[in-house]
Amino acid sequence: MTTTSMNMGRVIFYEDRNFQGRSYECMSDCPDMSSYLSRCHSCRVESGCFMIYDRPNYMGNQYFMRRGEYSDYQRMIGMTDGVRSCRMIPMHRGSFRMRIYERENFGGQMHELMDDCDSIMDRHRMSDCQSCNVMEGHWLMYEQPHYRGRMMYMRPGEYRSFREMGMSNMRFMSMRRIMDMC
Repeated sequence: MTTTSMNMGRVIFYEDRNFQGRSYECMSDCPDMSSYLSRCHSCRVESGCFMIYDRPNYMGNQYFMRRGEYSDYQRMIGMTDGVRSCRMIPMHRGSFRMRIYERENFGGQMHELMDDCDSIMDRHRMSDCQSCNVMEGHWLMYEQPHYRGRMMYMRPGEYRSFREMGMSNMRFMSMRRIMDMC
């Protein structure tokens, strides 16, 4: 097996529960699955990790999927509208670094994270996180402490306003590095 194939992910989506009906195999990002499947009720992640979205173009609610079988993930994770797009999370073996900010446009309190943070309130006395700069690694941000609630995938880059990204009603309260999960 080559290094390239070892780093690739592979997920198979099925129209019906229990891996039945038409299927679509994906090994990279897919911004709109509607041309491949009319609906999606189960999937099998054979390798790697993926974020799945309930709207096209990586929008809407997001769910982290690692290697495993999801025979009825609508029931398991509460996704009611089905999968409309997916993004493969690349393998990262280096260090992790992210700066979180209390306000939009990198304003207010700033804290730099290099490891998981199960509660920004407990650790940093920060009641809200409105923007961030991911300098290294890939992260999951959760709306509740202790890695609960809705989540958002963050890859390296500047995120000046979560509200403008369509996350106006979410407050991010915990962050986790995506490492050794895939």
